[in-house]
Amino acid sequence: MKVSTYKLLAGFLFVFFFYHCQACPRYKFVVKEAPYTRLCSSKNILTVNGQFPGPTLYVNKGDTIVVDVYNRGNYNITIHWHGVKQPRNPWSDGPEYITQCPIQPGAKFRQKIIFTTEEGTLWWHAHSTWLRATVHGALIIYPKMGTRYPFPKPDVEIPIILGEWWQEDIMQVYLDLERYGGLGVTSDAYLINGQPGDLYPCSKPETLRLKVKRSLTYLFRIVNAILIDGIFFTVANHTVTVIGSDASYLKPFNRTFICLTPGQTVDVLLEANQSPNHYYMAASVYTTATLPGSYNNSTTTAIVEYNGNYTPSSPPVFPYLPEYHDTEASVNFTASLRSLADKEYPIDVPMEINTHLFYTISLGSPCKNNSCPGIIFEVCLFFIN
Repeated sequence: MKVSTYKLLAGFLFVFFFYHCQACPRYKFVVKEAPYTRLCSSKNILTVNGQFPGPTLYVNKGDTIVVDVYNRGNYNITIHWHGVKQPRNPWSDGPEYITQCPIQPGAKFRQKIIFTTEEGTLWWHAHSTWLRATVHGALIIYPKMGTRYPFPKPDVEIPIILGEWWQEDIMQVYLDLERYGGLGVTSDAYLINGQPGDLYPCSKPETLRLKVKRSLTYLFRIVNAILIDGIFFTVANHTVTVIGSDASYLKPFNRTFICLTPGQTVDVLLEANQSPNHYYMAASVYTTATLPGSYNNSTTTAIVEYNGNYTPSSPPVFPYLPEYHDTEASVNFTASLRSLADKEYPIDVPMEINTHLFYTISLGSPCKNNSCPGIIFEVCLFFIN
């Protein structure tokens, strides 16, 4: 009996995947609800393995890993590996209804993640509705074994995940947005590694505290996991050296603050060279929105504490942060990003543009009797080309 070419190819791919990944590192992601308390109240949120933020994955450039995702939540979900190119492997990329069907409650899906040219910091997150608000984590990609960073090796590395918190159930916020069409309510707090910081109510005891030792160099791997907001980030009285973004190395440059767009990662080196004291690490919104209530204008904090015997200032030293609408500060930072583009990390960018695309987002369809909930009473209309 003849066997079709299609069946032979499918069988080959199955066998190749099975045997190729027998030696691949394996991870288990259990998507489930877990109780968390923030801003004086408790609720269940969707998590991976009960953690918020979720587990950090560590790999080397060129690795392949396997992640088994078990959906024990109440909603369809997919997991996306943000910034991982996944050549010839789209069915593990994660966008819901684009590269794959969602994982239904009670089901399991195995994903193979192939790392090729990426090196630095990325992140993973749910790619279904707004579930990524709580289902996300850092993805650290070290250089290939036997190679080094293109900068002096830091003494300590710390992932910093910038997120946000809603007192309301995030899926209800999304469903209201989808049902009525108005802009959704803003979050109630920004977070650093899952904590709002001591400027918010009921948050002081759990404020993130980072112990540092004078003269050491720290690599902060910063992820903006906030849904739709840009964010300014800084550490009081310290200058950082920006050395990477989105798993690519940059020509180093110094800044007293950085600006991250939604989904962006930035790697910075911080030298602990200040007088022993407590210094605020802080982040606040950058937005061009002007409507009252259309953005969260609060500030999340952590505390950088120098080791040693001394009496710290109280409160900790507070940093300068640009105003929420300081577009010049945001643009100037982004304009400073330049690829390393050296012999070891070449960049081949197409210089000839042959297609122009125009994207327009508009708010322009009034709701009857101002019936749309949210910050303004209009339907969100999205036009592409």
